Amino acid sequence: MIHSIQNSQDMRQISDGEREELNLTANRLMGRTLTVEVSVETIRSPQQQESLKHATRIIDEVVSKFLDDLGNARSHLMSLYSACSSEVPAGPVDQKFQSIVIGCALEDQKKIKRRLETLLRNIENSDKAIKLLEHSKGAAAKTLQNADARFN
Repeated sequence: MIHSIQNSQDMRQISDGEREELNLTANRLMGRTLTVEVSVETIRSPQQQESLKHATRIIDEVVSKFLDDLGNARSHLMSLYSACSSEVPAGPVDQKFQSIVIGCALEDQKKIKRRLETLLRNIENSDKAIKLLEHSKGAAAKTLQNADARFN
């Protein structure tokens, strides 16, 4: 914003002395803003910290089982997600996980829900990619069979 003021048309319409003074002030302010570091942290009680660790551990365990049993992992993630949702869920709700999430700080509850949404979206996208690959393999195999039939 300071740069836009320095480069604005209004700066060309003021006297050289005022322009120089404004540029010096702008440069001083830029120097100050570059030395400031903003850090936002969620303040948690020890119980909230423990709840967050527990919820994260549960999600990580489900994620580690993805490759072994994708269908079961997806349904488990859906029950975890339902536990975070304020809407009436279509499927089962993991009551234990829900009580853990409720014990987390509000900001952490939102992050947990976003993480679950992302994981579910990634599973859905990977399913679509797999189906497309299978479809293209099937189409390629059919084309090869037709080509073989022509030559035989």
